[in-house]
Amino acid sequence: MNELLLVVSIAGSRVAFPAAAVESVVELEALIPVPRAPHHVAGLSALRSRVLTVIDCKRSLEFGTTERIEGEIHEAAVVELDGHHYALTVDAVEDVVETLSEPTQLRASMGAGWERVSKGIVETEQGPLLLVDIAGLVAGPGVELRAA
Repeated sequence: MNELLLVVSIAGSRVAFPAAAVESVVELEALIPVPRAPHHVAGLSALRSRVLTVIDCKRSLEFGTTERIEGEIHEAAVVELDGHHYALTVDAVEDVVETLSEPTQLRASMGAGWERVSKGIVETEQGPLLLVDIAGLVAGPGVELRAA
């Protein structure tokens, strides 16, 4: 298979996004709050004349809130989903690796948040990683995704 993965850290866990779905990795400074937005939407930001909806991955997974300090820079993976651009905030962007296997089902409970966004476990040279469904992170908690 040898799909490329972007390895990131969210809430202290190393996980992977499909690299083909990630347009870029950026550092976000300015964040404009959006009144009445779902709790996992941290706000809006701009990137190269595009407005990005910023998704707080910790909130989306129901692991609390990412602390925002004025002027602090946050790393994010920029993705496009259904014609809209999103910045998925992560604790850290670590590496790009190749998969060594197809995704397999989770064999242990990782918690409701991770199970909701899991596409399975993939083997890499760095060991097994949870492959995250980007649409699940963007949708946020309380939304059940169904396989097509």
